[in-house]
Amino acid sequence: MLDEKSKVIEHADRGEGYRLLALYSPQIASAAMPGQFVHVKVPALEASALRRPFSIFDADAETGTVRLLYKRVGRGTAALNAVKPGEELFMEGPLGKGFPLECTGVPLMAGGGYGVAPLYFLAKKIMALKGGVPPSPELFVGGRTKADILARNDFAALGVPVAVATNDGSDGDKGFVTVPLDRRIAALKAENEPFTLYACGPDGMLKAVADRALESGTDGWISMDRHMICGVGACYACIQKTTSGNARCCIDGPVFAAKELVW
Repeated sequence: MLDEKSKVIEHADRGEGYRLLALYSPQIASAAMPGQFVHVKVPALEASALRRPFSIFDADAETGTVRLLYKRVGRGTAALNAVKPGEELFMEGPLGKGFPLECTGVPLMAGGGYGVAPLYFLAKKIMALKGGVPPSPELFVGGRTKADILARNDFAALGVPVAVATNDGSDGDKGFVTVPLDRRIAALKAENEPFTLYACGPDGMLKAVADRALESGTDGWISMDRHMICGVGACYACIQKTTSGNARCCIDGPVFAAKELVW
């Protein structure tokens, strides 16, 4: 774990309150793995002892950059929203246990809202590991409206096909992300093609994906979204029930096997 002074190199608007923050943080960038997170000491909140956790959207060891995709939802992200290129902040990480990169069959990734953030880094790493050999990852992303569908162009630039579902039908299938996901799972089963499931997003979606992994007898890797206050397992605020007892998402997760989770 590192506590690195990181320089802001880009802070771009992604619409509807979503922002992409890029920082020069070479040590964390070199160590980070998909599914891990960082704890950011937000400028203008120095009086607060608490840092803010953010999933790693991307990390590039060659350029030394770490990118975070977030939404303005409270005091911490409101303060972070004001940070400008050239400013510096302290970032602790990488923290937690991420996604395993080895998988069986087609990697199917389900994300809800800014839950797509760690899935981009995951898709990028899996594609690099496979060296362009198929099957490639596939993304299934859901949101309340079209404005909540994030990073579609980023995934497309990787060569990852994207299927969309929105609650109001403004983009893609109308309904939950499980609509296109179930369609793809059914097609793969009909062809006797194996697959592995990955998910990050709201709890309802995570349980739905975990259930599908268990029903299909395939591996499922679920990134749990809990309030990780300390980030190092000391405060016990991010407890998740598992088949082995209570786990701390910040050090035992945030990624768990679907078969481990107790809902």
